[in-house]
Amino acid sequence: MDILLIAGLWLDGSAWDDVVPELTALGHRPVALTLPGQGDGTASATLDDQLAAVLAAVDAAPGKLLVVGHSVASSLAWLAADARPEKVAKVALIGGFPAADGRAYADLFAIEDGVMPFPGWGPFEGADSADLDRETRHRLASAAVPVPEGVARGVVRLTDERRFGVPVVVVCPEFTPAQAEAWIAAGESPELARATSLEYVDLDSGHWPMATCPRDLARVLAEATSS
Repeated sequence: MDILLIAGLWLDGSAWDDVVPELTALGHRPVALTLPGQGDGTASATLDDQLAAVLAAVDAAPGKLLVVGHSVASSLAWLAADARPEKVAKVALIGGFPAADGRAYADLFAIEDGVMPFPGWGPFEGADSADLDRETRHRLASAAVPVPEGVARGVVRLTDERRFGVPVVVVCPEFTPAQAEAWIAAGESPELARATSLEYVDLDSGHWPMATCPRDLARVLAEATSS
């Protein structure tokens, strides 16, 4: 199956470099997307530009596909399900939950000169980064691309309720499936609360499993294509 890989904030398509060959070896056709404004040199990109790139990749797939969103990009994966419910076979969300209609995409950190730079590791101390060694931290921080303000502060717009019929796999890295289920039941993810097919998968890692356990992550995603 075609698997579209969408990385979260500050990451470009190279974030999946260690996952792609593992998925290929398992018989899948992974596509690691570099989003506008996150690696293509376009500082003026908007959330609409990023969604257009995602939908172009979805439309280019010969059949239905698995759309994978990491962290904040869970919202982009869900927007793809909203815009192309007939093409998205399943959505896999890694360490993130989709924003509700009308909410800002990722207005989470300070904007400086029109972009949201990587804020350093301080905000991510604890379970998020516990499995990152010094070398991996340095590599991720050095490669981090400041996210354009038009992306971070873009407004999520959801229009097609058929998205709720698209199966969802919630991949739980720095939190447990029980925690994710409790958060959704408590109303912290209104979108996933309405999903008709919701599966939880545990992954023993921090927030960036593509960097720390790419083989395990690839196995989870491959299993998601057939579950």
